[in-house]
Order: sequence, then C-alpha cells, then structure tokens
Amino acid sequence: MKNTITYKVYGRYALFTDPVTKIGGEKCTYHIPTYEALKGITKSIYWKPSLIWHIDRVRVMKRIRTEAKNVKPINYGGIYPSAKDPSKKSQTPYNTLSIYTYLADVEYQVQAHFEFNHHRQDLKDDFQDGKHFNIALRMLEKGGRRDICLGSRECQGYVEPCDFGSGEGYYDHSDEIAYGFMFHGFDYPDENGTKELWSRFAQPVMNNGIIDFPRVDDSRLVRKFIRKMIPQPPKSCGLDDVTLHEKGLQP
Repeated sequence: MKNTITYKVYGRYALFTDPVTKIGGEKCTYHIPTYEALKGITKSIYWKPSLIWHIDRVRVMKRIRTEAKNVKPINYGGIYPSAKDPSKKSQTPYNTLSIYTYLADVEYQVQAHFEFNHHRQDLKDDFQDGKHFNIALRMLEKGGRRDICLGSRECQGYVEPCDFGSGEGYYDHSDEIAYGFMFHGFDYPDENGTKELWSRFAQPVMNNGIIDFPRVDDSRLVRKFIRKMIPQPPKSCGLDDVTLHEKGLQP
C-alpha cells in the first residue's frame, strides 16, 4: 500500500502551545512539535474525510531557540472597563497585553502515512490508496492545499518534499533527550467511532534528533475525557433520524 509521505516544514516562528500556559493567557511553546500540530500540517497538505493521517516520526533539524514577543490578544468575554472612561463598564471586546514565547527559526523533517477511516463506510468507494497517494505527492510539490501553520495561525510555515534523514541536523549526535509528560493529540468522534472527545498525553523522547511518536491506539498513552460530541457527519456514525431531530441537527 502506497500511503507514506516525507516532507520538510520550516518557518520563522512556531508556537506549539503548552496547555498549562493557556490558563493565564500568556502562551508558552513546547520545545518540540506535538503530534496533533504535525497532523494538522499534514492535513493542510492534503486531506479527505475518508483518510486519517498518522505521524510516524519527526526530525529536529535546527537548534531549539525560544523568543518572547509582546502581543495584544482580544479578550472576547466578560464586562470590561470602558476605553474612554475606566470608571464605566463596557461589553465591547478590548485588547489585553500578554507575552507569548515562540520557537524561532524552526525546521523539521516529518514522516507520515494515511489509513482509511473505516468509521466512514459511506465513503468506502473512495478507499483507493494509489489515488490519494499520488494526489498527496502533487499537493506536497505545490506547497500544500491550504496555509501551513506551525502550531498557531500567526506562525506561517512552508513545506516541500524531502528524504527523511537527509542533510545534517543540529541534534544528530545528542543521544537521548526526554521531554516529560506533554500533550499528544485529540481522539475525535468521527475518527474513533464514539460520541466522545478525548485528549491524549505522552512522554516523547528524542534520540539523535528524531522523535518516534506512539500510535494513537498505544496503551502507553494517557487519555482524559473532555466532553460528549456529535460526530460529523452524524449519520455516518450510527445516529438515526430520531436522534438527529432531538439534537436539532435535522428538521
């Protein structure tokens, strides 16, 4: 089955947000890209509902450097002091002040493969590996179908084909570096066949610049239930017309 692609992704900045730092509103990046961020990049290159992309491994090519930047994110919720008169309250969103910590000058080599989403039997006629493999290669040559973002929307990235392991990387002889407990990705209802959203956590280790990601069904991953979620499209995951009507998804 032809279903594996390798590519290089690079950019001036990246922000693979550590969820712990979101609470205070000042985001800080992980030192390495997360599985979910790389999956999003791969889906921006090429994606169809009949496919599920899996990230096999990533190679860190450049030295890991961070850079703090002052930003003014918009605060959308709550009652705020009026911009003209601080003694008065207003419901108009305003810009707050924060400091985000980004990765600077990043470059990675990524190996990924796709598998067919067997929870989408309505698309089984589209389970053609040769077709999707060749389209994915063409889209990779063109730099992807959609904008490439390195973890966050403001971090523009660029992709191009490469041979995984080619060239010299900064950490090629660094032996083992462990990164502890960190976010891995999400289990979405349309990919796991349930009506629940879960988050996954792993303990990645970089060996000579290469991180091998565990599969999403690996028993070593730690999972946390987030909430109930209706799969999209709902009918493809076993919800009948009565249930859809009760949920307000069908007249």
